[in-house]
Amino acid sequence: MRAVFIALRNRQSLWLGAAAAGACLALASCGAGPAYKRPAVQTPPAYKENVPAGNDQWKTADPSDGVLRGNWWEMFDDPQLNKLEQMVTVSNQNVKQAEASFREARSLVALNKANYFPSLGAQPSITSSFASSNAGPQRPGGGSVTSLLSMPFSVSWEPNFWGRLSLASANATANAQASAADLENMKLSMQAELASDYFQMEAIDMEQKLLKDTIGAYAKALQLTTVRFNNGVASKADVAQAQAQLASTRAQLTDLGVSRAQLEHAIAVLTGQPPSTFSLPAGEIRSAPPKIPAGLPSQLLERRPDIAASERLVAAANAQIGLAKVAFYPTLSLAANGGAEGSSFANWLTWPSRFWSLGPNMAATLLDFGRRKAGEQQAGAAYDATVASYRQTVLGAFQEVEDNLAALRLLAEEAVQQDDAVRAADESLRLEMDRYKGGTASYLDVITSQTIALTNERAAVQILGRRMTASVQLIAALGGGWDASQLPSDQALRAAAKGKSAGGTTAQALK
Repeated sequence: MRAVFIALRNRQSLWLGAAAAGACLALASCGAGPAYKRPAVQTPPAYKENVPAGNDQWKTADPSDGVLRGNWWEMFDDPQLNKLEQMVTVSNQNVKQAEASFREARSLVALNKANYFPSLGAQPSITSSFASSNAGPQRPGGGSVTSLLSMPFSVSWEPNFWGRLSLASANATANAQASAADLENMKLSMQAELASDYFQMEAIDMEQKLLKDTIGAYAKALQLTTVRFNNGVASKADVAQAQAQLASTRAQLTDLGVSRAQLEHAIAVLTGQPPSTFSLPAGEIRSAPPKIPAGLPSQLLERRPDIAASERLVAAANAQIGLAKVAFYPTLSLAANGGAEGSSFANWLTWPSRFWSLGPNMAATLLDFGRRKAGEQQAGAAYDATVASYRQTVLGAFQEVEDNLAALRLLAEEAVQQDDAVRAADESLRLEMDRYKGGTASYLDVITSQTIALTNERAAVQILGRRMTASVQLIAALGGGWDASQLPSDQALRAAAKGKSAGGTTAQALK
């Protein structure tokens, strides 16, 4: 009779455990968190900087080519730039840091997904003991060695009660996707910075070539003035003015070397190389800025990695609100222990050596003096701040596009006007030089014309460099050909974390 009662009691315990597990599973789909919805932002129907007639520096939206694609720097058709940009992706330390941060965030996705499954453990042991024979007659086994062989197993599992696990997983996934977008944004920033530095350096190279040619012309002018002075035609003041003009131009050439060296050093660091071992030959900007498809403002929300990262952080903050709400509900876990133990290897393997235990565990906070409520309010405030940051990022993106569209439009107009100024200054210098040779003008008039001509020629080169830089910045403002569809999915994040726990290249990190 007693054996029957024990059997019924054991079966009742199993039924209770099964019932608790069933109730838990029934509530697993109940989530306390708010449903996520992307925050609304105001997007204009078109950019303010419309394309003026006759200007072909960028395109309006077109269904076939309204977005950038591929390696955007190849639009500039510069082999040296192409080579340097590839080095940024592989060797830039800021990119490597962002890639490592992404892998760290990706591993947390796999960690949270693993919490859906039970945890299995084992703790085998063999214990030998010797009991004193002087412990008294009531001490059995005194004076002999006894052994205990034990092989316990334990299983624990926390179901997705109130959506706690799914909310934590959603938070980790959103953060990992934000980190992936941050990685792409870092790559784009470093690539754009390199291209800007590269074109600025090429513009300086063009200025240096212009100054070298000008120095040669000024040296001939000094020689001419000296001959005229020796023949009694020109004054000593003319010679001094020619010498001062030549020396001043040489100083300008030397001064440009400082900026050129600093840009070369910056490019070296961007490509992951020490400046002392890196050098670039002198070059020149060989063409005007390429045509850049600007697209529509509404497309910008999907094309900018920084906007995508900010939006994913909003999703993570939304899941955090759910986790704060779930803290008000109890937690339930199921635990089971079992195994075999015996005094020898022979009886350790027999059926009577078995042992087991099974039962649910529930924990709930009854009184916390407002801690959980404060946590919920904190999560809500953090969400509102993240939404504001997202909207500010969108506004900033629109500003960057408008700024660079305006810069390209105005600089294109300025380039035409500056070319006219260069032609007029060159013609004025030629006329003044002829008048000086004919004795109808002073050398001061020649000096003035030379200064005006050189200033206008340098301004034309600088405008070209600014146009190239504005083109690069516009491409970066438009997202550089990236698209939000390239963000890794939840499944891809888990698969990549399992297949590659550490290391790997930047390209592999996003697979």
